[in-house]
Amino acid sequence: MAVKSVDPWNTCLNTTLEQEDKEIFNIVENEKLRQWSGLELIASENFTSQAVIEANGTPLTNKYSEGLPGARYYGGNEFIDELEELCRKRALDAFGLNPEQWGVNVQPYSGSTANFAALTALIQPQDRLMGLDLPSGGHLTHGYQTNKKKISSSSIYFQSMPYQVDPATGLIDYKRLEENAALFRPKLLICGASAYPREFEYDTMRRIADQHGAYLMCDMAHISGLIAGKQAISPFDYCDVVTTTTHKTLRGPRAGLIFFRRDKGDGLEGRVNQAVFPSCQGGPHNNTIAAVAVALKQAGSPEFKEYAKQVIANAQKLAETLIGFGYRLSSNGTSNHLILWDLKPQKLTGSKVERICDMVHITINKNSIAGDKSAVTPGGVRLGANALTSRSMKEEDMVKVGEYLHRTVQIALKVQEQAGSKLMKDFVAACEGNEEIAQLKKEVVEFARGFPMPGFDPTTIKATVTI
Repeated sequence: MAVKSVDPWNTCLNTTLEQEDKEIFNIVENEKLRQWSGLELIASENFTSQAVIEANGTPLTNKYSEGLPGARYYGGNEFIDELEELCRKRALDAFGLNPEQWGVNVQPYSGSTANFAALTALIQPQDRLMGLDLPSGGHLTHGYQTNKKKISSSSIYFQSMPYQVDPATGLIDYKRLEENAALFRPKLLICGASAYPREFEYDTMRRIADQHGAYLMCDMAHISGLIAGKQAISPFDYCDVVTTTTHKTLRGPRAGLIFFRRDKGDGLEGRVNQAVFPSCQGGPHNNTIAAVAVALKQAGSPEFKEYAKQVIANAQKLAETLIGFGYRLSSNGTSNHLILWDLKPQKLTGSKVERICDMVHITINKNSIAGDKSAVTPGGVRLGANALTSRSMKEEDMVKVGEYLHRTVQIALKVQEQAGSKLMKDFVAACEGNEEIAQLKKEVVEFARGFPMPGFDPTTIKATVTI
């Protein structure tokens, strides 16, 4: 039977992005050029694979599938059910979990929505929770609030009290945590962090949680790839619920997962699934679930274990290099993929160092250090080795990266002196026309372009800008 001709109002449905929307195409190509030409050191970012990118851009995005496999609110989901079942199996396999003890929901849109759904499942509104304080390396969704404002929904809808690191060591003060928990009596204790360079004492936190009949939840978003790669302690031996993003060290698309114990007789499986849908979100993004499944298959491979091992080796070499230049790092080093660099001794803010690093094509993020008063002008920066390890960098390359960072800070000190004030606008103005910045940028770009680029072929980039 002959195929009918396409109606005029549908001709746009089978044209390429380049043909259909040149503006968006150009933005994508320019971003490809930026990624290839720089040093990506943001600890919460990574370069995902071509296969993940392909899965994320499939016609699976067309399908609505509210509900769970075998119990959908829409028809036509036989292949979507197959997809989600496979993704769930791969999630359990990647972390070596027994399906009789653990289940997983693969539908959360992100780590933050996964965390709020987990809180919804575990405790009631206005119940008490304790999470690591943001300036100590915790995440917004772990109950963060300031003296004046409840910042996160996790502090708006629940009563929260933070625990903190010891400013002298940069390590979590478990003794004080236990003392405060005895006063606060939380119903939920959260472990996991956004900027903590050391392992958590899961056994200690389990013991504290048990003293109050509290649930123990781990947000392993930053280190889930290291856990899957058997290079970090697993929280699954101690926790009731474990959440994660899938795009950091796990190297997948941007999404979230919630793992839950299904063998405790407390109905946690049904509560988590109900919390995800319909309580906190609508239909799942099936294209993303496909991409997550691809990433989880990769995470279960022997090669991924080697990747995870190299990530830690690279982070430790970068930390060693910075310490060699006389810089102060939180906890004096790292046991995982990230470094928390305290710039207060240099009298520089993380904001200024982030800005000048952007100018030389080194991508980092400003970050609070224990004792900071403002998250807007924090005293440090956070570095991560996961993305550069995905570009096949090794320890000797991290030494070079450390040298570039040192040079950037030294330039920043000179610029700050020339600026004549502590204002960012004066700092940025003083950077204009700086020959040292221009020279360092040239060296960084040349260095970065000498390494493989995951996900796409840099020789095919059609950028409209130059770097």
